Amino acid sequence: MFRDNSLMPKEAVRLSALGLLSQGAMSYAAVANEVRHFTTRFWGPTLDVMASSIELMRFEGLIEAEGEAETQGETMLVLTEAGWTELLALLSATVRVPASDFNKLVVALKLRFLHLLPAAEQRNQAEALIEMRQGELARLVDLRASHAGDQSYFLRWLDREVERSEDDLAWLEELRAELASAELASA
Repeated sequence: MFRDNSLMPKEAVRLSALGLLSQGAMSYAAVANEVRHFTTRFWGPTLDVMASSIELMRFEGLIEAEGEAETQGETMLVLTEAGWTELLALLSATVRVPASDFNKLVVALKLRFLHLLPAAEQRNQAEALIEMRQGELARLVDLRASHAGDQSYFLRWLDREVERSEDDLAWLEELRAELASAELASA
């Protein structure tokens, strides 16, 4: 991880693979294809995405072959206890600001697998995403104010970005409220 406890690209790919395997056994090819499919929709095809090794996760003991079961000649992979621990740690990582396509991937992965965290940590992650979005919105509003006199398309673009950030923030606040209600109901 980076010094600010945010994910590096290879860790985002690892989060994707471990999150997939948390749902049940999958073949090596299925994991690789799904990781590639999901991550490249946010970040495009890059070596950081393509070069991540499932074999390395096997070597590290995060995943293992499921007995002798094979599907179409390929061993099925499952998550180990160490893999669960790593998955939960990756899900709890912070998201870097300012926003980028990579950060969008990390947020999407967090939301895709958020249900795997304990209820209180789900709410904490929603709050962290809200804080990140509030900071991003404040920067955009400040930038908009400092360029208020400009005669360019930049202001129109900034207005769209501010609106999008406000919509995202409202959605995240709804999610936090939903998670808090679920946490209270389970207590």
